[in-house]
Amino acid sequence: MTTKAPIVLAVDTSDLDTAISWVKATADIVSVYKLGLEFFLTFGSDGVNAITQNTEADIFLDLKLHDIAHTVAGAAHAVSSLKPKYLTVHASGGSAMIRAAADALPSTFVTGVTILTSLSETDVEEIGFKDNALDSAVRLAALATHAGARAIVCSPLEIVAIRQSVGSDITIITPGVRPADTAHKDDQARTMTPREAIDRGANLVVIGRPITMSWEKGAQAMRERAIEIAQQINSVH
Repeated sequence: MTTKAPIVLAVDTSDLDTAISWVKATADIVSVYKLGLEFFLTFGSDGVNAITQNTEADIFLDLKLHDIAHTVAGAAHAVSSLKPKYLTVHASGGSAMIRAAADALPSTFVTGVTILTSLSETDVEEIGFKDNALDSAVRLAALATHAGARAIVCSPLEIVAIRQSVGSDITIITPGVRPADTAHKDDQARTMTPREAIDRGANLVVIGRPITMSWEKGAQAMRERAIEIAQQINSVH
């Protein structure tokens, strides 16, 4: 591979050695590694550093912070030494909270999470949003970016509307993508293929199990699967 694909690989494993092996197998293929809440609570800063020592790719610290502004600012300061390129906060936490995170981490793309891709329209209504998922996501994206967020996480189905709302300078990251040859949706309710998401205006697509499931067959199998998906995405450029 000569050109990395705009893939964020979700490093969802409870074994640090496995996580490092995944990084080594895909370091020249994917652009960003996403380390989630379970990873961070299990391995802490040492785990993040173990990943960064094995790749020059960007780190996406997916903690989805959601608390009062002072607490979120403190949490952002606490991870500043890790130098994440992206740090997620829930956009529903409000402008003051998002601004506090952005002020605490000026070199990081504070990333507003709109509506979780695991949520259906029924879920959105049950939670109490007055609008449907699309309108709620657009409203939250606008709120987040006005408060200083430089990236947005949204469902593929909301990419076009959010891009129109926030403009071209904001990075749009979308989970909920599944390669065309992947039959099941895992825990994502609103999905499309990675190619479709990039075509619609996403900058990065989050992919986990469609790549990491191949690890059961060995590092080379996982690498080949990552290359296959990367080629599907890069072919649109």
